[in-house]
Order: sequence, then C-alpha cells, then structure tokens
Amino acid sequence: MATYYAPAVTAFDADGGLDRDGSVAVWDHILGGGVDGIVLMGSTGEFFSMRPEDKRELIDLAVEHVASRGDLVVGTSCLRVDDTVELSRYAIDAGAHAVIVISPFYFALDDTSIEAYFSAVAGQVDGDVYLYNFPARTGHDLSAEVTRNLLRRHPNVVGYKDTVLDVGHTRRLLTELLPEFPAFRVLAGFDENLHHVVTSGGAGAIGGLANLYPEICAAYARAVDGGDAAAIAAQQRRIDVLMGLYSLATPFFPLLKEGMIRRGVALERHCTPPHHAATPEQADALAALMARVEAM
Repeated sequence: MATYYAPAVTAFDADGGLDRDGSVAVWDHILGGGVDGIVLMGSTGEFFSMRPEDKRELIDLAVEHVASRGDLVVGTSCLRVDDTVELSRYAIDAGAHAVIVISPFYFALDDTSIEAYFSAVAGQVDGDVYLYNFPARTGHDLSAEVTRNLLRRHPNVVGYKDTVLDVGHTRRLLTELLPEFPAFRVLAGFDENLHHVVTSGGAGAIGGLANLYPEICAAYARAVDGGDAAAIAAQQRRIDVLMGLYSLATPFFPLLKEGMIRRGVALERHCTPPHHAATPEQADALAALMARVEAM
C-alpha cells in the first residue's frame, strides 16, 4: 500500500509563538483529506528556526490530536548529537510513532562523519528512526553504502526520505537495499516521484503538496495502489501542475500557508523570521495555479 505523509506546516502567531488552534486546524485539514499521517517539524515545518520549548509543546499537542488518527513522525534534527537524542527521546516517550532525522548542515560531511552521526542517534533512541536525505540543504548525500552499514547495526532504522528530484538516486537505494532489508521503507521527498518510487519497491512519499491538497495526494496514492493506469495518469497530471508551486517562491512554505488560507484553513500567514508571507505577486501566481488544478 502506498503511503502518503504530509510534512505539515507549523502555525505561528504574530509574536513568533506557536498558534495552537492554527496547528490543530492544519492537522484536521490534512488528515481530513485522507492522507496517511503527518511528519511534524520537517523542513516545511520550519524546524530549523523553532525554539526548543516550542518544539516540545508542538510534539505534545500533535500526540494529542494526531497520533490516534494517523501516523505521527516527528522531526527531531539538531546540529548536535546529544540535542537530537534528547528531542527524539522526548518525542517517542510522548507517544510519537517514529522520529525522522537529517544530518547536520552548514559544513558538508564525508561518509564517515555522516555514518557516525546517524549511528550515534539511532543507538541512543529507543524507537523507530527514519533517515532524511536532503543534499540541497545539507551539502552532502546519504549514500546506499552508508545506509546499509546503519541498517546492519541498528534495527530501529526503519525508513529513509529521499528529497532529490533524480529518481535514479532513489532507485539505487531500492535495488541495493531491499534484497537484504525488504521491510525498509524508502519514501520519495517530492510528490511527483510517488508512482515511480512505489512501483520500484518503495513505500510512498512525504510530500509538501499534501498540506494544500491532501485529497489529491490521497487520491494519487490510492490510484497507484489500484494499478489503474488512467487514474494514475489523471492524478499524476494534477500533481505535475501543482509541482509548479515549489518554484514560485524561495522558500516555498509561505506559499503553502497562503494557499491553505485560501482554501479555508484557519491559520495565519506568519513564518519564523527572516521568512515572510507570500508577496501579492506570488499569491496571485499561486491562485492561478490552484485554479488551473481545480479545473482539471
């Protein structure tokens, strides 16, 4: 069965604090659209600029409102191993189903350092761990070879999010790792790659578009499950159009919030500084894209 997780945006108030009501509205919208679960505090959730106390508060709130309705995977990445371990333990103890961890960013790392970081985290967390590969943000790649070493040492490493446009990279993970580790869950990091990844043996996708149109993403996953070529093609074309959102603004998560508000989700446009809300020009471009998709 193809899994589709939404890396949920985080709702903030005008003072930069958590908007608890807005967060619940986001999760209700996403889960009400039929996707399988939520990844909390991923890149789309602005984890990199959140206060530690806000992270813990958001975890507790999500366990209360999400964990009984779908899978809850919590992003716990920090630049230091001990901080990542501490937050991961907090999330697992609170009731999260798993954590997802990206390697330290700023300086590019060699394979020895990448493996050491993930191994140190996985070895100290009593719960399921997903590895998160995002070379465009970390400056380095989590290779199939390093992943294999980690899987042989840490049975709690259960999955891998591959945020790369090149599906050949994901295909190599699948062909090299699944024969030895058939239960390992490899998920696409871009929505448009779901079909290819699943038909190559992957588990699904963790895609940001599920914030805006969870019902389209859920329909895409169910079409892939059903093997109906016409249904897959129809949903793929809608996803392909929506992929244009990622190029309308840098970063793109303010546009997701703008679009969700346009769809009636009760959250504010606020983001963590220095990120700002969508400009009027960006909002107009997004509205045109949404109208195009909704007419398909």
